[in-house]
Amino acid sequence: MTSHPAARPVADLFAADGRLKAIPRKPARREALLAHLAATLFDADRTYSEPQVNDALRAVHDDFPALRRYLVTGGSLSRTRDGADYRRQQQPGSPGGAIPAVA
Repeated sequence: MTSHPAARPVADLFAADGRLKAIPRKPARREALLAHLAATLFDADRTYSEPQVNDALRAVHDDFPALRRYLVTGGSLSRTRDGADYRRQQQPGSPGGAIPAVA
């Protein structure tokens, strides 16, 4: 019996300094990484501004816009239509990850 690739730990994707070596190309491996990043970088009960999301992702990889896009399109992070506010989703939601604007 073989294990599912997403079940593999993601620790091997990081260098000793805690930065991501590369964004995985294989979708299952990338999804495992994104789930890990969402859970470790963002609190579920907090709203983040785009600069805060960028800073958190920049700490692990220089291509933070790609990571942010993957997190939103994969449903790990949701954002308001204007892109000003982001929230971690408990369970990945629908593609696009839009949440209603906060008044």
